[in-house]
Amino acid sequence: MVKLRSSLFIFACVLLAACDSSWGPDQYGREVTAADLQGKWLLINYWAEWCGPCRTEIPELNTLAEQERQLEVLGVNFDELRGEELAQAAQTLGIRFKVLSDDPAERLQLSRSAVLPVSYLVDDEGRVRKQLVGEQTAEGILEHLKQLRGE
Repeated sequence: MVKLRSSLFIFACVLLAACDSSWGPDQYGREVTAADLQGKWLLINYWAEWCGPCRTEIPELNTLAEQERQLEVLGVNFDELRGEELAQAAQTLGIRFKVLSDDPAERLQLSRSAVLPVSYLVDDEGRVRKQLVGEQTAEGILEHLKQLRGE
């Protein structure tokens, strides 16, 4: 009986660890894992289709995602769209970076913002380092990143 309990406990721990390593699916249904993000700084960007500044900010975020290898740009839909709706909204807005289906707010201990767009810079150890409220430029984000890294 003791062996069974020990085995069940170890199995539960392994399951919980596996769940913690997943950030959930992206807009295409592909799993985003902690291993995918390990050692990278993250820019978590909240957006919505109805948000004008979000729409004009997206090309800047696409540029960052394509050119800055040490920064992973991750989008989160403010309206909690999922599945095909999320994929369609991302396509309509021309988003070329990953959009998470699961909001990482709880994982990162973020409170829900009252304004959009809002982005968070998260360091390579998973700590939220800066909140950026309002429309951002790639150049401005890189400047914040440089300051936070002490460069």
